[in-house]
Amino acid sequence: MKLLLHTCCGPCTIYPLEVLRNMDMDVMGYFYRHNIHPFTECMKREETLREYADLMDLKMIWQQGYELEEFLRAVAFREKDRCRYCYHARLKATALVAKKGKFDGFSTTLLYSKFQNHRRIIDTGEALGKQYGVKFFYHDFREGWKQGIETSKERGMYRQAYCGCIYSEKERYVKEK
Repeated sequence: MKLLLHTCCGPCTIYPLEVLRNMDMDVMGYFYRHNIHPFTECMKREETLREYADLMDLKMIWQQGYELEEFLRAVAFREKDRCRYCYHARLKATALVAKKGKFDGFSTTLLYSKFQNHRRIIDTGEALGKQYGVKFFYHDFREGWKQGIETSKERGMYRQAYCGCIYSEKERYVKEK
């Protein structure tokens, strides 16, 4: 199966890539960047992913531009439900690239995180897959959560402390009373 894998960062790519390659899948990565704030954080994640992809001979497609304003407009006044938009935006972009590139399917490294809403990711991915005519591939990569963390630490990879958007950064660092 020729699979396009949405990759949010280097550390979260480690275990899913290993599993998919062990399943004899032909994997290419896709880095979506509009949800990652601030821009310096986006660049740190991209640099780490570039180094890892080179090391693992993982071909990548890199999203161009940086549409901060589009992301903020889409989630303004819906901050508590921002992940719904974010999952949809990332998976839609991945599905469109997968369709254009004639991939058999698409998936995401978001399925590696124990902090993400798998049911919402699955529902979104499957709906977009039907809409665009490319299969959404689900695998629960959370089984390798600790392994991926250990490997990323051993490799000295930059490890981010929050999901990506400014709201998740605030939740991580600001403890409100």
